Amino acid sequence: MATLIKRGEEVVVISGAHKGKRGKVLQILRERDRVVVEGVAMIKRHTKARSEKEKGGIIEREAPIHLSNVMLGTRYDAKRAKRPAAAKA
Repeated sequence: MATLIKRGEEVVVISGAHKGKRGKVLQILRERDRVVVEGVAMIKRHTKARSEKEKGGIIEREAPIHLSNVMLGTRYDAKRAKRPAAAKA
């Protein structure tokens, strides 16, 4: 699947539990058709201490979401601007 989204661009989540949230693309997983978006789909990861330097605990990080659930922020804003004011209410 060809992607129009690149790393570092701002995207908007258009469907799912995180609908409406905006964030920067941190990573693209092309083989799984997923993207990791900054501040969206936060999960808690329980990690085990591997050495004295690396502590264990609960780490909060972003989970990947499907590519079809995000849209470029500029395209999203353009679509919203086209929509008539009466339809927004």
